Amino acid sequence: MAERPEDLNLPNAVITRIIKEALPDGVNVSKEARSAISRAASVFVLYATSCANNFAMKGKRKTLNATDVLAAMEEMEFERFLTPLKESLEAYRRDQKGKKEATEQKKKDKDKKADSEDPDKSREDENEEDEDKMEEDEAVDEDEVEN
Repeated sequence: MAERPEDLNLPNAVITRIIKEALPDGVNVSKEARSAISRAASVFVLYATSCANNFAMKGKRKTLNATDVLAAMEEMEFERFLTPLKESLEAYRRDQKGKKEATEQKKKDKDKKADSEDPDKSREDENEEDEDKMEEDEAVDEDEVEN
């Protein structure tokens, strides 16, 4: 765990970016206010994590999942954030699925390219597979003859 309470704070650069995105242009925020928001955000994250952990423990699990976080938000009476949080979660899942599919497609394309560049290699692989199949069939035939 953390050695000092400050170790639990969120990074200042992240907090500053979130604040700038939330406020209109031309609005300045003092260093003191950024520090207070940073501490408040850190406390919120720790509290939400603790509540979500309780749900995981009730389910006899050690890994927190999205349903634990959603249940924690409801328990903490942050219901109004559930809909946007669920939408963000679905967008994240779609993005991850798209990345996975893209990776699989790249792998297939790479394999096809490798096969088309070296047709002898793919023929050798097919011949080896045919030989293996013949050997298996012969072994089965010998077993039947013995019985």
